[in-house]
Amino acid sequence: MIPRPKPEKFRLRRTMMFMNAQKPGLLKDAYIYGSDSIILDLEDAVAENQKDAARFSLYHAMQTIDYGNTEVIVRINGLDTPHWREDIRCVVASGADGIRIAKCESADDVHQVEAATLAAEREFGLEEGRTLLMAALESPQGILNAYEIVTASDRLFGCAISGGDFRKSMHVRIEKGGIEMLTARGMMLLAARAAGVQCFDTMFPNIDDMEAFREEVVQNRQMGFDGKSIVSPRQIRLVHEIFAPTAKEIAYAEKLVRSFNEQADSGIGVYTVDGKMVDIPFFEDARRTLELAKACGVYDGDL
Repeated sequence: MIPRPKPEKFRLRRTMMFMNAQKPGLLKDAYIYGSDSIILDLEDAVAENQKDAARFSLYHAMQTIDYGNTEVIVRINGLDTPHWREDIRCVVASGADGIRIAKCESADDVHQVEAATLAAEREFGLEEGRTLLMAALESPQGILNAYEIVTASDRLFGCAISGGDFRKSMHVRIEKGGIEMLTARGMMLLAARAAGVQCFDTMFPNIDDMEAFREEVVQNRQMGFDGKSIVSPRQIRLVHEIFAPTAKEIAYAEKLVRSFNEQADSGIGVYTVDGKMVDIPFFEDARRTLELAKACGVYDGDL
């Protein structure tokens, strides 16, 4: 197995690109496109009679391909199938960074996956707790239970909504502006922020409509998402550009940080910057902006 760095619970995850774990031609080049994370799919992308072949392909890809700093997450089959336990053994044995729990609807789902993951780590001699988890919320039940799900395990770094299954369960279709998913997105974001974990939006299926894709990604950032699931390398650059702080945002954040540092010894908690009243929360947000900008490679100043 090619050694991989220990997975980071909190890291830059603007893009999480789905790849069919059964196709070696995709797996061998998955890291070259620059997605922050890749999701090797053992679930929907793989036919029922090809699950063993997909696990075989995934395991050997991890043994022979150096994915470098690209995070490798594996989407396992649902807990209502006979495949998920063997999926977890394959993920852990391969040294992948984490598991995406498909169709997660309760804290108990997370606990079952966590227990099987721990058993596999012990079986294959890996550090206990090494393998991270994320939850895919794909139904009304999953959304309603979002907070209990995202607080169910210390391994869990985030959650994502799956638009296709969610829309189907709500008897709706894709609408311009995403009105059919705004409530669910908002509820999931609130749960994630309350729990202190990351939150990711669903994939946009029409890879040829880049204008509509841009509109959705802009909305994602405005709502507070940390990143987006994607299905094509063509979508990576646009997502990274939109999720990176702009030069104007960086300049204002620097000004806020400097002003706060200058006022820190005076005991003043509220003051003005560019004619606007600011206090501690503004400073904390400015720090986050600069940290994100540095992680995105668009800022090299001191924090």
